[in-house]
Amino acid sequence: MKKYIILTPEGETIAPNLSFEVDNLQVLGIVENVNNENEAIILLLQENSWIIDAEYNVSEFIIYELF
Repeated sequence: MKKYIILTPEGETIAPNLSFEVDNLQVLGIVENVNNENEAIILLLQENSWIIDAEYNVSEFIIYELF
């Protein structure tokens, strides 16, 4: 079974010094005990309904397998 981290470029981060613009990725979750990326996304969304409620776009997800 595999382990994945799922990130998104959506959302915002504000620096303590407001004169700086911060571009980053946000971690949506880490999913374990799945066979592939598709299963990881499905499990993430099943266990975290707030992701859909917050209107994150699944097509923007960036997925990396963790070893």
